[in-house]
Amino acid sequence: MTLKNMKSYLNLVLCYPQIPQNTGCIARTCAATFTNLHLIEPLGFELTESRLKRAGVDYWPYVSLTKHTGWSEFLKHKKNLPGRLLAFSPRGLSNYLEFQYEPNDWIIHGRESDGLPNEIMADCDHILYIPMFSPDIRSLNLSVSASLSLYEGIRALNYCQNLTRPS
Repeated sequence: MTLKNMKSYLNLVLCYPQIPQNTGCIARTCAATFTNLHLIEPLGFELTESRLKRAGVDYWPYVSLTKHTGWSEFLKHKKNLPGRLLAFSPRGLSNYLEFQYEPNDWIIHGRESDGLPNEIMADCDHILYIPMFSPDIRSLNLSVSASLSLYEGIRALNYCQNLTRPS
């Protein structure tokens, strides 16, 4: 069964991702959680790249993937769909662990080298951050941040009862 036949709870958006292995890992997480994955171009790789496919293993048929040619095209796509835009950034204003997620939220992460541009964050409803103990660490790896933010949304919305143990 593919994700297209399943109910999606949240949406994960990657703006301008650069490293195929990160995107592949995130795609696998999206497949495991019935999460729609949106990629916003430009991408730092081709979707046919072997490193991307290898990181996603053989789960690509289970990924609900939509590619957008840019941020403005994504906003047109999102316009009539439910859910808030939640930007994740070390410059965020709200701790993601204290935030009230809602069904159909759109979790947005930026590229590995410099995160989300200010103009994209300006379009978002909320800007969240993932707290860290060390002030010397600038940020977490994109695939780690995306997984943390997604699973916190699943937990906060009490969707955990819909998750199963791996077989």
